[in-house]
Amino acid sequence: MGEPLQMHWVEAGEARSARWRSESGAAPPKRVQLADDTLTADAAFRLASEGTAILWRGDFQNARQLLQALARRIDKPKKGKKPKPDAPAISPIDAFNLHRQAQSQRARTLGMLVLEFDGEHHSSLRRAPDVAEACREAYGPGDKAQGSYVVSLREIQGLIGAHEWRKKGVEIAALGGERIHPHYGVFAPVRGEYLALVAEAPLPPALKAESLAFDIGTGTGVLAAILARRGVQQIVATDQDPRALVCAQENLVRLGLTDRVALQAADLFPPGRAPLIVCNPPWVPARPSSPVEHAVYDPDSRMLRGFLQGVGDHLAPGGEAWLILSDLAEHLGLRSRSELLAWIDAAGLQVVSRMDTRPQHPKAGDASDPLHAARAAENTSLWRLAARAST
Repeated sequence: MGEPLQMHWVEAGEARSARWRSESGAAPPKRVQLADDTLTADAAFRLASEGTAILWRGDFQNARQLLQALARRIDKPKKGKKPKPDAPAISPIDAFNLHRQAQSQRARTLGMLVLEFDGEHHSSLRRAPDVAEACREAYGPGDKAQGSYVVSLREIQGLIGAHEWRKKGVEIAALGGERIHPHYGVFAPVRGEYLALVAEAPLPPALKAESLAFDIGTGTGVLAAILARRGVQQIVATDQDPRALVCAQENLVRLGLTDRVALQAADLFPPGRAPLIVCNPPWVPARPSSPVEHAVYDPDSRMLRGFLQGVGDHLAPGGEAWLILSDLAEHLGLRSRSELLAWIDAAGLQVVSRMDTRPQHPKAGDASDPLHAARAAENTSLWRLAARAST
């Protein structure tokens, strides 16, 4: 790895610098202006919109209020001409691209309000909360010798939110109300409808001969836990993200399932074959812009296609592959059903059956959401796949 990125500025007539942190991979700002409680929201908005970082030296709680004010200015409906009644409707894929573009611009602008922390994750700002534990969970242990670092307030708020989710956990109905505790950067299993599909799908008869399953891309370990609770004796759960593996291990220890679930660092499959292989890949073929988005966005459907292309080589005779997938990408025009079926066929697989469920998340009923039409039509499916019979 190269030298840590640095952010540079001038303060009290002296050149200063500090390590730059950004979980989204944003580059350190080239223009930096010091600011305190005297900075107005309008002036801050102009600076942030122009790409100038605002290094905050005022009260922490006032910085939070300033960030909220910036968000209100970004989210304020733009004045302009109303579209003509006969204007062509925007296509779903164009709506998606515009939505992602707006999200990206919003994140860049809000990311311009930055704070300085010492090497042990402490801030010297007035009324600053103690966020050291949340920072350690995301960044690792502090090191005073490494000196201070600069990070956006928005990212710090994300760390705090993730820390609270980690403490509280997510109640999982498919686990009888037991909780899964997601870590920072690991997708929280808040959409219970796809978990219910895994809890209800008929187990393949081949499990009676060998009670073994693979959980590909385990994340928090929730699907492995559901399979174990259903009676599968041995599950090998894989993930290539170190954060996910640590998260899954902690959840499995808490649930008392480490004797049934073994974790492996792998890109997709572990060695060997299993009568049941489960995978819940990212649902939308687009580029992620932050760590947690890797669970939602999968450029060019890499993981989905990799799973389908390789699963046949890891299925035991008579086994099934369970693919849990939303059709949101189809409604957005990013992937067609015929493409998916062609990939299944090209992999030498056939569809045994498909179980569908409707989404239950709030955005599905939010008519103001730019992607409402696609979300309202969305189905989540568990595809039961098996090796195609030889002819």
